[in-house]
Amino acid sequence: MIRAALALLVWLAATTLAAQSLPDRYMVQGVAKDDTLNIRAEPNARSEIIGEFGPFDLNVEVMREQDGWGYTGAGERSGWVSMRFLTPNPVPPHEVPRPMICSGTEPFWSVSFHPRGTEYNAPGEERRRLTILHERTARTGYLVEAEEGPALTRTMIINARPCNDGMSDREFAMAITMFTDAPDGSEVWTGCCTMQVNN
Repeated sequence: MIRAALALLVWLAATTLAAQSLPDRYMVQGVAKDDTLNIRAEPNARSEIIGEFGPFDLNVEVMREQDGWGYTGAGERSGWVSMRFLTPNPVPPHEVPRPMICSGTEPFWSVSFHPRGTEYNAPGEERRRLTILHERTARTGYLVEAEEGPALTRTMIINARPCNDGMSDREFAMAITMFTDAPDGSEVWTGCCTMQVNN
C-alpha cells in the first residue's frame, strides 16, 4: 500500500504545472487582549473587513505574502492580514501538521488531525477514530496511512497545490487525495486541507 501511495504522490507532483510550496503557520502577536486582528478583502488598511483573528490565535495559515500582507482564509472567503501582527509558529520538522482538517464534498467527509488523535467524520455518522500506521513528510506534502477498525484503511496524500472546495469562494493551499480500502470496495476521494481550523 505504501509503495502504491508513493507512486501516486510522484504522479501528482509530476502533474502540477508550477512548483508550489506548503503554507506557513503563524500566531497573532501584538494585539491587545480586548481587540482583534482584521482580515481585509484587499492587502491595504482601507479595504473592507471580511473577518478577524483573536489576540491569542495560534494557527494562522498564510498561503502567500504581498507588500507586508499575508493571504489567509476568512470563513467562506479568503483575505489579507497584516504580517506586522503575526509571528512564525512553524510546524515541527518531519511532522504532519496538527491541527489540520481535510474535507471533501460529494460525498461530504472530513478527516481532522489533532494532537489528541485523528478522526474521520461524515454527516449522519458517528465520528470514527483513526489509528495512524505510517506518516511521511516531504518538501511539498505529506503521506498518511491510517486504519479504521481491523478491515478498513485510509491512505491520504496531501500536497501543496491550489484547491477549492466547490462550495465557497475560499482558496486553499493544500489538496488531499484519499484512497479508502474496505471489504465492500475501494474508493478515491479528493478535497482540500487547512491548518487554520478556527476561522
